Amino acid sequence: MNHSPRQWKSMGKSLRLNGHSLFVLDSADVGKHPTPDKPCILLLHGYPTSSWDWERLWPLLTEDFRLIALDFLGFGFSDKPYPYHYRIQEQADIVEALVQQLGLTQFHVLSHDYGDTVAQELLARQNEREHPQWLSVCLLNGGLFPETHRARLIQKWLAGPLGPFLTRHMGKQSIHNTMKRIFGPETQPDAELIEGYWELINFNNGRRTLHKLIDYMKQRRQHRARWVQALADSRIPIGLINGAVDPISGAHMVARYKEVVGPPLMILSLANIGHYPQWEAPDQVNQAYRQFLQAALD
Repeated sequence: MNHSPRQWKSMGKSLRLNGHSLFVLDSADVGKHPTPDKPCILLLHGYPTSSWDWERLWPLLTEDFRLIALDFLGFGFSDKPYPYHYRIQEQADIVEALVQQLGLTQFHVLSHDYGDTVAQELLARQNEREHPQWLSVCLLNGGLFPETHRARLIQKWLAGPLGPFLTRHMGKQSIHNTMKRIFGPETQPDAELIEGYWELINFNNGRRTLHKLIDYMKQRRQHRARWVQALADSRIPIGLINGAVDPISGAHMVARYKEVVGPPLMILSLANIGHYPQWEAPDQVNQAYRQFLQAALD
């Protein structure tokens, strides 16, 4: 691990976007990689974590790319309003506001889990533009199709009437137990990683928002037609980097993608890797992602 959550926070900044304070980390602002004219990658994280998910991949890409990551509303070091109805469309609005504020014109998108769903809404909007801003989109493990998303039992409980009770009484061990089941057998999360997750979830009393944020599972069902069609209609190169043994959205999700959408530009399947490829196998993800970008730009 290169940076603890506190160190990660110290490298970023808070930006006011659409009336909320959002944590943003931009490699153009950090250390020995100040040049903002490199190819740009926008990184979109998953549930229930934060932009810190990219911590192990970050140093592998910063030499050659400008990296920009944010904590979505309700996550990590961003505002966590409560009670609140967290909507994927609003998260997409916030990303678009960030893109505008930073003056980005063309960039790549790399997303994971919840971030995949935000990327699908944003991709639908890109498809409606005469000149898309996106150069490519690469999706790590995520529920692109609600019918193949195998939610864990705790996710189902959080999404149900027990959600408020669970968020008040859940402990660090419950996070550890869940992560152990969705990481690969040989790439299990260590205590330091779980401690970091727990710190970020609880920052600014954020644990109480978990059952509100998980409404995205219902939103995926409600907006399935739009978000799946976004993939089918894309004029932007799409790649999948997939931890194959992920019980939530592993090899079975890739198979469904081929059935519903057809083959993307590139599928890179990582054997024995689970739901968090960027944590479990950052070197493999780095190599796979660079391979995809090369194909996307050819």
